[in-house]
Amino acid sequence: MTDTIIKELLRLKPDGSLFYREQKDLEFKESFNLNGLAEYLRDFSAFANNSGGYIIFGVTNSPRKLKGLSKKSLNQFKKIDAEKISGFINEHFVPYIDWIMDILTIRKKSFGILYIDMCQTKPVICKKGDPRQILKNGEIYYRYAGRTEVIQYSELARIIENRIKDNNEQWLRKVKKIGEAGPSNVGILDTTSGIIEGNGATLLIDDELVKQIKFIREGDFSEKKGARTLKLVGSVQPIGTVEIAKVIKKRLTDEYPYSYRKLEQLLKLKHRSISSSDINSVIRENDLKSNADYAAYNFRNKDKEEEYNKSKIVPRGTNSIYNDRALEFIIKVLSQQSKI
Repeated sequence: MTDTIIKELLRLKPDGSLFYREQKDLEFKESFNLNGLAEYLRDFSAFANNSGGYIIFGVTNSPRKLKGLSKKSLNQFKKIDAEKISGFINEHFVPYIDWIMDILTIRKKSFGILYIDMCQTKPVICKKGDPRQILKNGEIYYRYAGRTEVIQYSELARIIENRIKDNNEQWLRKVKKIGEAGPSNVGILDTTSGIIEGNGATLLIDDELVKQIKFIREGDFSEKKGARTLKLVGSVQPIGTVEIAKVIKKRLTDEYPYSYRKLEQLLKLKHRSISSSDINSVIRENDLKSNADYAAYNFRNKDKEEEYNKSKIVPRGTNSIYNDRALEFIIKVLSQQSKI
């Protein structure tokens, strides 16, 4: 969430009305009241089940104009307790919904901004209703164009299909890694039960990490109730005391597969109207290159990387590489700017 994006969403037409209408990733409200929390969080889950989005407080309903929050509404918005909101989300929805808030002042008028991130493990389901029945146990909310509703069959089917597809792809990646390493060299950490199992092999852990983990051998017990422990089947040994034959490290290009040229090609394939200057503007104005969620610096060698780590100045000639989130973000911004 950047000031550039919010100011664009609040751009005015010559007649003073708002340029943008409510859509699947944008909701306007005139005022804010903590008593309406259930309604707001219903929108939270709806946005999370689609592609994420913004709720902007301080915009009149008809016509859409920039009014700004009243003193009372602004004070209410400032009283938002992120910890309590997160607790309410955990109590009423599963899985958790990521969100952030901000206040932006335009022309001496204050606007409350809530941004809801797209959930990576859809669908978000209401697991507990509220006394006013705005939230109902078992319902799934979805953001359609300009409105929040209980999800329809076609959208739910698509979410389920995508989840099955993602799950299958994760299994394929894991099986491929097991095949590359060999079954006898693979151990399994069950993060649910906290049990590590292997084929009689030794688990290698960095010396510093060993100091932070407490292990209990099978058949033993933890004297301190509630202590975080891992059940150990086999043996644990610090890396510093053994000879390592091979270390397999995930390549940077696995996480950020696109060069700028490839990113540009993919964007233009999706929307022919996109220009190189449009892409560069979004990258520059939102500082995507330095945001690890979207991009990474592809240093020519280790010396260049160490030079950057010390000075925080990007060495000349260092290119950036991008991921799918960068591609989606650029399309989203250009769509909001009506350039595609």
